[in-house]
Amino acid sequence: MSRVGKMPIAVPQGVDVAITAEQISVKGSLGTLVRQVNSLVTVKNDGGKLTFTPVNESAEANAMSGTMRALVANMVNGVSKGFEKKLNLVGVGYRAQAQGQKLNLQIGFSHPVVKEMPAGIKVETPTQTEILIKGADRQVVGQLAAEVRAFRPPEPYKGKGIRYSDEKVSLKETKKK
Repeated sequence: MSRVGKMPIAVPQGVDVAITAEQISVKGSLGTLVRQVNSLVTVKNDGGKLTFTPVNESAEANAMSGTMRALVANMVNGVSKGFEKKLNLVGVGYRAQAQGQKLNLQIGFSHPVVKEMPAGIKVETPTQTEILIKGADRQVVGQLAAEVRAFRPPEPYKGKGIRYSDEKVSLKETKKK
């Protein structure tokens, strides 16, 4: 059996988990997340501990038990604590400004780039060169951070662009005569 799938998930105080035959719903202080349950995995709530067991002995059912456990653990963590991604803008004149549910970027183009945030996602700009994307759904937060970074990824010669705060950009040496 999957090592990850064997570990139970402890449901913290203030988080409600509702399990039906086809979906699992996790509700907490930061929102509600719903996910379809795979037919190869059975989910049980034993007094505040969620357990995931494969239906049969197939390798696919074993793998899906670990996958479902990881996805539901992220849901429980998201509705209780939330997830955040931090991006930095590197470059002269590069600025970011959060305006409600919109992120306004000035990143060296002749026009400003505006990114609309979906429901349940908050965007903040503590400084003009920092962007914080926060939300309960880990997948959505990560995907939005990747989409914002894709507007101007870091280039390899000067390192200018949008990068994750923990990203290391290795710079290339310029051509010598």
